[in-house]
Amino acid sequence: MEEYNEGSSEEATLRPEPCLEHKAENYDDLEEELEFDPLLYTSLERYLPDNFINLSRLDKVPYLNQILLDYSPPSQRNHRHKHREYRQKIMSNYQPLHKVLYTMHPTNFFVPSFLKAISENTEQSFRSIMSEPSPGILTFQMLQPRFCDMMLEEVENFEKWIRETKFRIMRPNTMNKYGAVLDDFGLQTMLQEFMEDFIRPISTVLFTEVGGSTLDSHHGFVVEYGTDRDVDLGFHVDDAEVTLNVCLGKQFDGGELFFRGVRCEKHVNTETQPEEIFDYSHVGGNAILHCGRHRHGARATTSGRRTNLLIWCRRVQA
Repeated sequence: MEEYNEGSSEEATLRPEPCLEHKAENYDDLEEELEFDPLLYTSLERYLPDNFINLSRLDKVPYLNQILLDYSPPSQRNHRHKHREYRQKIMSNYQPLHKVLYTMHPTNFFVPSFLKAISENTEQSFRSIMSEPSPGILTFQMLQPRFCDMMLEEVENFEKWIRETKFRIMRPNTMNKYGAVLDDFGLQTMLQEFMEDFIRPISTVLFTEVGGSTLDSHHGFVVEYGTDRDVDLGFHVDDAEVTLNVCLGKQFDGGELFFRGVRCEKHVNTETQPEEIFDYSHVGGNAILHCGRHRHGARATTSGRRTNLLIWCRRVQA
């Protein structure tokens, strides 16, 4: 194994853009040697310069560790260390209900029309299965009913484990008091493949303005709405370049999403123009895809329970 010497002449500047032709490796089995989440290493690998990108994983790890340590403040390093321990504690104790969910099975997860469009991988094929009811908002049928049912059952099983063990979990974000981070109990690798192989191709063509081709990491979670859960969701933007939101179903009334136009960080609360107003009603298995800075919220779910799968698709800022 080649030795990495901090500050050596071999050290090179990272690429300004990821090398998308490079097949980045999986680092899950090297977690004991990593300072951060394994997916960060997979994402960052594509930014490595030519003299590092084709080295073995073990040769790349010290270099990647040093980059991540250099760019992370001490408070963030401590947070990541605690989060890694938290995730390891869950995964060493939680017993999955549907193990088939933890590995990508495209024909079992996605409807045929969606898979055909992804296979053809053209703007025409994508738009043939989609509607664009408002600029920048794409809707389409995506998930098989059986996948939706299994994901709902898996989340319910996880929540049952939480209640029985009295384990305190981290919720998906600061706005939702209910729901779960799917990445925290073993679904991270499957969702990364979901993002890379089934969301990024669409984003490459239809979300070029936010760097759709450079999406390389994600935050995957479910949210739950109902009279005994979160009822609604306030006006906000997502911490993502592109957001996928799919209704997993159950019987419910209300819960419409309302969209109010794209804004930069400094103008999130500026006035909405009439042409920016759009409301969307959820349908089980159907997806809505939009850029993360498209302002939106969710109206009250007035009866029943609504559960949605969300994948915030991001680009690692190398």
